[in-house]
Amino acid sequence: MLQKTVGIVLHTLKYNDTSNIVEMYTELLGRASFLVSVPRSRKAAVKSVLFQPLSLIEFEADYRPNATLYKIKEAKSFFPFSSIPYDPYKSAIALFLAEFLYRAIREEAENRPLFAYLIHSITWLDECRESFANFHLVFLMRLSRFLGLYPNLEDYHEGDYFDMLNACFTSLRPQLHSSYIGPQEAFRLIGLMRMNYDTMHIFGMNRTERARCLTIINEYYRLHLPDFPLLKSLDVLKELFD
Repeated sequence: MLQKTVGIVLHTLKYNDTSNIVEMYTELLGRASFLVSVPRSRKAAVKSVLFQPLSLIEFEADYRPNATLYKIKEAKSFFPFSSIPYDPYKSAIALFLAEFLYRAIREEAENRPLFAYLIHSITWLDECRESFANFHLVFLMRLSRFLGLYPNLEDYHEGDYFDMLNACFTSLRPQLHSSYIGPQEAFRLIGLMRMNYDTMHIFGMNRTERARCLTIINEYYRLHLPDFPLLKSLDVLKELFD
């Protein structure tokens, strides 16, 4: 059955000389895999250039019961980017977040709140013109709400440690494992949790502090998501935003 929906491009893999496999997070199906023909002419109904990391695509696909790979018949841009492909900082963020989402989101079911959050965040990044250095940190912290991993802030008291393994704040240093951060970094994490896209520019961080926050967040996800790997794009992002 042919059906139209909107998807967010997470990953593209060459399948053969005539087709690619594109992983997307879609409005109707959650995460799904699609077979996309490599165009042989400029008039092709589906153009490969559309399927860049985090691109928002409106498309029609052939959905068949029990299939694991759906064929895309037609596709066009749902939200043409005005800055992400042309700004090296935003491009690096997009590459990182696409890889992160590809590894973190596994549900093959409709989740409208999560989809709406992703669409809002991606369009916000594209339209923002300055002060977006903390964007990826805020994005990842708020994403944890949708994945059921968000810590309880009400447990926090000044001077607490953050136990990453048990996702809680504690006045005592954990003794049975080493997956925790000390009071100073826990306090910074609290500030990060309270940021949003409109206020994040108020919280000043240098590159070292931002890289450390990114390392902590990535390690937190690795502790709570099975088989979550080291991300290839992580080191690149750490070098940005002096």
